[in-house]
Amino acid sequence: MLRQIAFGSTISLANISVHAMAMVVVIRAARNVASKCLSLPTLRLSIIMIATVAVLMAAHMCEVAVWSLAYALVQATPEAADQFYFAFVNFTTLGYGDIVPTPRWRLLGPMTAMNGVLLFGWSVAVMFEVLSLALERK
Repeated sequence: MLRQIAFGSTISLANISVHAMAMVVVIRAARNVASKCLSLPTLRLSIIMIATVAVLMAAHMCEVAVWSLAYALVQATPEAADQFYFAFVNFTTLGYGDIVPTPRWRLLGPMTAMNGVLLFGWSVAVMFEVLSLALERK
């Protein structure tokens, strides 16, 4: 069990690093666009929000890919299973249950879900902050 927790924690920290880098990109881009005086504030707001969500979605896809690679590395899924699909289902807490991890690595699924919930929450907080800042600069 300790091995699963240590491995899952390492992957979670790697994903937190990916997400932190995405946050830097989002915040810099939002500040850059917000500082420009566009004649159409609605257009400026739309550009900021679309860019923010696009970067965050790309970050989440990368994070799912990291979990997928982790599953492949330790052979946490049955041989014919799609690891990316399994990682995506766990990361989003959808939990279809059609793929079950190998008993030796069964804690990685819940750890993936916990990581996903935390990173989605972080994303929502950043989207709210970017929207607030963009509206503030009307």
